[in-house]
Amino acid sequence: MIEELKLAKYDKDNAYSYAFGIFPTFELVKNCSDKVIKVILSTKLKMSPDVNKLLEICNEKNIKIEYNDKLINRLVSKENCFVVGVFEKYDSKFISNKNNIVLVNPSDMGNMGTIMRTMLGFNVENLIIIKPAVDYFNPKVIRASMGAIFSLKIKEFDSISEYLNYSKNKKYFFMLKGKNILGKFDIDNKKYDLIFGNEASGLPDNLLDYDESVVIEHSKKIDSLNLPISVGIALYEFNKISK
Repeated sequence: MIEELKLAKYDKDNAYSYAFGIFPTFELVKNCSDKVIKVILSTKLKMSPDVNKLLEICNEKNIKIEYNDKLINRLVSKENCFVVGVFEKYDSKFISNKNNIVLVNPSDMGNMGTIMRTMLGFNVENLIIIKPAVDYFNPKVIRASMGAIFSLKIKEFDSISEYLNYSKNKKYFFMLKGKNILGKFDIDNKKYDLIFGNEASGLPDNLLDYDESVVIEHSKKIDSLNLPISVGIALYEFNKISK
């Protein structure tokens, strides 16, 4: 059993991962209680309404609680952390016929987590990832998402072509050379995929003529918007069609 293993710092090859911090851990136990191995608390943790909520839901769902300062210090590097949720990695039950965010070769863990949180804020719960990509179960991703990851459905593909053969949604490729300016063309009232490239290289030019290519207009004082900002702007604009 995983719970019998000696827990160590995160390794992508392990069958378990961690949620660092009270809010990500609360989201973990609320949404994925069947995957939780235990919740580790620091003896320095001060009681508060949020702590009480966490303890109540752990008790309600029969989740093991352990006070262990040494273990937290061993698991968490160079930051104050008083709560750690330990959980088994899992495969999401991806839901088809929903709107999707698609990230092609994402390489930054902070960006990935921020995008997850933004997606949930706009009620888009399906995330498609094209590999190679950052490990989305890394605790840095989970913390940046503030636990939003535990409310998302995630599916990975080995290539863009594999993904294109899978999804039947209307596809919008966000590119600096996009032919359509976001906010200045009519958006079909259909299920959509919003597709974004790697932080450094973007999407390949051969996708310009596939469905719709879109550019987010900005001043010439910068070369591009960063990835989480671009996703947020796109979600805001596309969210209008459902209202």
